[in-house]
Amino acid sequence: MTSDLFSDQPGEPIREIITEGAVVLRGFALANEQALLQAIDEVSQQAPFRHMRTPGGHAMSAAMSACGHVGWVTDQRGYRYQAEDPESGSPWPAMPGVFRRLAAEAAEDAGYPGFEPDACLINRYQRGAKMGLHQDRDERDFSQPIVSVSLGLPMVFQFGGRKRSDRPLKVPLTHGDVVVWGGPSRLNYHGVLTLKTGHHPLTGPYRYNLTFRRAL
Repeated sequence: MTSDLFSDQPGEPIREIITEGAVVLRGFALANEQALLQAIDEVSQQAPFRHMRTPGGHAMSAAMSACGHVGWVTDQRGYRYQAEDPESGSPWPAMPGVFRRLAAEAAEDAGYPGFEPDACLINRYQRGAKMGLHQDRDERDFSQPIVSVSLGLPMVFQFGGRKRSDRPLKVPLTHGDVVVWGGPSRLNYHGVLTLKTGHHPLTGPYRYNLTFRRAL
């Protein structure tokens, strides 16, 4: 990876290029950390975290919630976006304003202006949880980027190529980092390695991941 500064002013986030079309914005979310965590709590009170099951019947190790016009779900019927929370039958919670603003600003700083997410998948990781290599391809418009925000415990992000067999790069992520990918890397395989035991002063034993998409 290579890195450069958005400006020479102290405190500005650092951009690290993972590959063409994919960047890490180090510390980009730190200024909004408290508001983001409060919003996660408010969303999860309406749509509690749960361990969804894959079509093959395996429980995912990361607990999930969602907000926005649609949420991503998985069950025996397959992977999809839908407007209702399958557990309550109610619409997913509205996307908090701090979520929308951060996602749009991060996308613009990464070179993808005009991003307006309509879905946010919230993953909660605890010790032993992981996410295998996969592509985000349930969205309708692949010209729109993915914006992924890390909060809490550190974790290693894997970013591969267009084929599952491509060897992924390992990118350590810490509290406040934001990864944005689109364009030539939009359909690259990605995932996270197993979360190790730890304690974060704001999130305790957890790592939260906000993944913003334009689904519809």
